[in-house]
Amino acid sequence: MKKLIALFAASTVASTAAVAGIALSGTASVSYDDNGSGQAAANASATTYDADISVVGTTGTTTVTIGMDVNGANAAITGADMSTTIGPVTIAADMFDNVTLTTATGGQTLESTDTGVTVSLDAPIGDATIGLDNSGNVSVAGTWSGVTLSHTIKDGSDTTTGSASIAGMDVSITNDGGSSTWSLGTTVSGVDLTLASSKAITAAFGLSGNTMTISHTAERATAAAKVGTANGDGANGYGKNSVASKASFTTVAISRDLTSGAALSATYDSSNESLTLKASVAF
Repeated sequence: MKKLIALFAASTVASTAAVAGIALSGTASVSYDDNGSGQAAANASATTYDADISVVGTTGTTTVTIGMDVNGANAAITGADMSTTIGPVTIAADMFDNVTLTTATGGQTLESTDTGVTVSLDAPIGDATIGLDNSGNVSVAGTWSGVTLSHTIKDGSDTTTGSASIAGMDVSITNDGGSSTWSLGTTVSGVDLTLASSKAITAAFGLSGNTMTISHTAERATAAAKVGTANGDGANGYGKNSVASKASFTTVAISRDLTSGAALSATYDSSNESLTLKASVAF
């Protein structure tokens, strides 16, 4: 009997040690959308559900992260990543291939394989990190004098991003294959304001847990489809679907955290005069 008790105790300790390196988190929500003028009267409203779980396992300098979408009849993996650090070298593996093609306006037309391994080196050249992935893309990233820069050299088009906080203003600039976008963010009298190169404007009011956010999206012009390649190595990458024109619209979202741990939100969209009510919880 003593041997059985000792064996049980040893098993318990081993199990506890294993669980200690695992972190479980997730979110769940239910939304009701009256759809405004977006649907016919016979199908004027819809209720949707969403539940996601993330499992993170850590041992030493190695971390494995698994994401799952668990609502509906069948659970589905949404991500699987592993990273480890060996001295100044970091090795990261993306083991889940996401579906990237889509029929949406402006969406990617050809499938790409986004699994792979990236090896990064913290090099002693002014706090820069140099990375190389299995596609042959080389990246250099670092922060100098408060300015964060990242440059990726890849087939078809290079990408450069930069961000900085200057006199209370957050500035972000991205150049992808010669096309530049930017955003500016600042706070005025307790209101968080964001302006993007797309002419989109966002204003957030209130305190943490009780906020109202107003977002205005500018008119969208028509854009022709772009023909890509199966390897994404041309000027148009994997290609883009055509973009249909759309009039400008505004959304107003009100969010409130409850003492129960849940959150309630209501969002009005002027594009189709719809109102969406959502209850969510994170754990």
